[in-house]
Amino acid sequence: MVLQNVEIGLLRIWVPRLGYVKHKVDVLDPKNYVYHYTIVEGDVLLDPLEKISYEYKSVANPDGGTTTKSTVKYYTKGDAQLTQEFLQANKERSAGFTKAIEDYLLANLDYN
Repeated sequence: MVLQNVEIGLLRIWVPRLGYVKHKVDVLDPKNYVYHYTIVEGDVLLDPLEKISYEYKSVANPDGGTTTKSTVKYYTKGDAQLTQEFLQANKERSAGFTKAIEDYLLANLDYN
């Protein structure tokens, strides 16, 4: 993966085999473990998508560990509607991505 600063608030990421994505960091709050970003351009924005926003918030569990809550918001061009199949496929893809991160962190407890 190649990271490249484009301008303030934007970051372009090249991902081999997947193309590129340009996203804008909307909120970065390390103190409260909050991160929001919006994909504004890239190969993942197929019609009818205009942009996709992601919101993440991590909270400590009383018995140890962390729970991260995520919200994805899809914005379409005009009045276009997304199908249930599209939404379900993307929900599964996001869950897989989250699971991969969780697995990595559990395998590398001294990561940060």
